[in-house]
Parts: sequence; C-alpha cells; structure tokens
Amino acid sequence: MTGSANEDIEQEVYIRTWKNIDKYKETGKFKSWISTITANLCRDYMKSAYFRNSQNSVTEEDELIQIKDEKENIENELIKKQRQKQIMNAIDALKPKFREVIIMYEMQDMSYEEISEKLKCPVGTIRSRLFNARKELSVTLKDLL
Repeated sequence: MTGSANEDIEQEVYIRTWKNIDKYKETGKFKSWISTITANLCRDYMKSAYFRNSQNSVTEEDELIQIKDEKENIENELIKKQRQKQIMNAIDALKPKFREVIIMYEMQDMSYEEISEKLKCPVGTIRSRLFNARKELSVTLKDLL
C-alpha cells in the first residue's frame, strides 16, 4: 500500500471510531475494538477495485521510488505507531468514567453540555472527570510530551 492509502485508511479508522463509539461495549478492550475496525477497513480496501487497479498500473520505476521512500519513512512510521499504541494503551487503562469522557470530548468533539446530557451528570462533574483523565494521561504519557 502507498503512503496516501495508509493515511486514508488511518483517517477512516478515526472517523468510524468516532461515529460508532456509542456502539462500543465495555465488555472488551477498547484497543481490540479499534483493531477490529482497522482490520475490516484494510480488508475492504484490499478487495476494492481501486486497490487492484493501482497495483496493476505501477511501473518498475514507481516501485523503485516507492521502496526508497518506504525505507526513508519506515523509522518515522514505527515511531508514530509506537506513539499511537502508547496513547491507546493509556486511554484504555483509564477508569471507565474517565475514558468515556475523554473519548467523547477529544475524539467525538462533543461539548461539555452534550456529554453532560448523554451521561446525565452535571457539567462540573464532566469538567472534573476530563481534568482528571488528562492528568492521568499526562503522567502515563510523560515520555511523549
């Protein structure tokens, strides 16, 4: 897959996660849920006509350029994936009430009021939970800051 296809799939994973967060059941790990979404999107992409056509239209020169670019970017990609994994593990390790608030606010772009209505809690409680979730994440992820 090319870099742009990877970025497209990654963006689609974020979008699907945000749109379907209300379907997430806390019986399993959040990380596993996102991994399933990612695997399904990758399978869909590999089956797509776009992927088959792009694979057939690549010239030898394009392949050489692609290999060179991949070698240059592999370290950056590994670092990026490690960072994402650390962040997801840190979010997954939060208490459920902190995790749900941080996901709603940061990933779903919900306002304090919207979260308050959905969770049937006062806005002050939402602010407090968000503050505490960020505080825990900053401690857990201090090496990334």
